Amino acid sequence: FNYHDVFTVKGMPGIKVPLPVIIGLDMAGEIVALGEGVSGWSVGDRVLVNPLNPGKGLMGEMLDGGMAEYCAVTAGQLIKMPGDVSFVDAAALPVAYGTAHRMLVTHKTVKAGDKVLILGASGGVGTGCVMLAKEMGCEVIACAGSDDKMARLKELGADHVVNYRTTDFSKWANEKYGKPQRRTYEGGVDVVINFTGGDTWAPSLKCVKRGGSILVCGATAGHDPKEDLRYIWSFELKVIGSNSFYHEDLSALMDMIQAGRLKPVVDKVLPLEEAAEGLRMIRDREVMGKIVVTP
Repeated sequence: FNYHDVFTVKGMPGIKVPLPVIIGLDMAGEIVALGEGVSGWSVGDRVLVNPLNPGKGLMGEMLDGGMAEYCAVTAGQLIKMPGDVSFVDAAALPVAYGTAHRMLVTHKTVKAGDKVLILGASGGVGTGCVMLAKEMGCEVIACAGSDDKMARLKELGADHVVNYRTTDFSKWANEKYGKPQRRTYEGGVDVVINFTGGDTWAPSLKCVKRGGSILVCGATAGHDPKEDLRYIWSFELKVIGSNSFYHEDLSALMDMIQAGRLKPVVDKVLPLEEAAEGLRMIRDREVMGKIVVTP
């Protein structure tokens, strides 16, 4: 599951989901049958599915997704899985880790030594960002909403953890690294990763150093936040958007798993019969990382 599944069920402004539809964006499995004219694949091949269908949209939203025993996909969406990558690990990758990889690695937005503050760090995209940023040699500040999640983020490699429910993350960063200075490059963090939006947006602008970046790939807490443009021009901030992921991101992530450099965070593996409970847990933010459903 991804939080996107919650939005699909609730309904998203401006997006008309064709109903009925089977949710579930991420999926991995075995080919059981081939359509007419399909070449290069065989029954029994282990595959990861890129949920983006170029002609029709996103599976699990515009097309039936993976929350089922069988799913029909186009051959162009398939990525062959190495034999030593599990279905559970592969199924956790596309939307969360693919998005994180494209935002940090493909777009080259962070580098070794950067101080990177990650909001929503305990979710799927967030845990992906924590691990990838650490892999790239960054100093990681992970923000989450409970002591348990903070402890688990430390285990993942976060250098610092902040409980955003009890602590103002922006003030914490400015006390830790100094308040950003307009005439020098002193103070503040190098990068804030903010895919929550809402009330977290304006505070994010106030803790980034001059010339620093805010990376955006979503807005789970609100897409129309209060803004203070003065910080963007005064501190020459870069607001960088990153949308989705591509085949090469998913292939690179599977290579990392195979090399032992990445282990997706899967909170629970549930049978298909308990999928509704898994969706509720994602909705109520009771999950660290991902929930994977097996048929």
